[in-house]
Amino acid sequence: MSKQPENGMNKKDSAAELYERIKGAKYCVALTGAGVSTLSGIRDFRGKNGLYNDMDAEKIFDIDYFMKDPSFYYGHAGSFIYNINEKEASVVHIVLGELEKRGLLKALITQNIDLLHQKGGSRRVIEIHGSPSTHYCLRCAGVRMNFDDAAALVRAGEIPKCPKCGRALKPAITFFGESLPSKALRDAVEESQKADLMLVLGTSLTVYPAASMPDYTLRNGGQVVIVNNMPTPLDGRAAMCFEDLEEVFESLQRRLS
Repeated sequence: MSKQPENGMNKKDSAAELYERIKGAKYCVALTGAGVSTLSGIRDFRGKNGLYNDMDAEKIFDIDYFMKDPSFYYGHAGSFIYNINEKEASVVHIVLGELEKRGLLKALITQNIDLLHQKGGSRRVIEIHGSPSTHYCLRCAGVRMNFDDAAALVRAGEIPKCPKCGRALKPAITFFGESLPSKALRDAVEESQKADLMLVLGTSLTVYPAASMPDYTLRNGGQVVIVNNMPTPLDGRAAMCFEDLEEVFESLQRRLS
């Protein structure tokens, strides 16, 4: 479970210490990436079984390509965004939701666009890559469609369209070529700066600006705990490092029960 066993500490002791760190933190924040969602059966992008291995994932989320052919996005994204009704929140999503409910987690910053944190019970979710919870018309101001209605159309093989101009609606996900949502980014930086403990979960910290969030915590004297199945650039500066998300969070769940 642990990448770097500290001072001969065994796995059980390490999980116990992590729980105590979370309980003892004044302001604990989490940063999550695709590795959290793989536990729910959602493929990541760059992993060994990631989307980049068998489809042009960059083209799916390219704003210029979407403007030319929105059917490419809707035809491919249906298998990992619009089938969320078939996916269950993982132990990580559920424990993070419970930690927030108990006041032990103040905010959750996520790179994910699958709405599973909300399904797991989290309410203070900052989605720095946007969210499919809303679909909107790029031409007609004020035209909106919620996720459930859009997903139903996509699962039926249709494209959500604007009732005014007939143009394909775009999800409020940040595509390549678009700016990140400014409020979400500001909120993420603010929460990272306030954190005295940041849990970095399921991300290799290679995609910016999300990858810079733990630096804000460290620069302000906070600590970082990393749980990821691959090395990250901050492993050497982390207070604790673990590899197995499921094992760590099952242990935390037992302690919360």
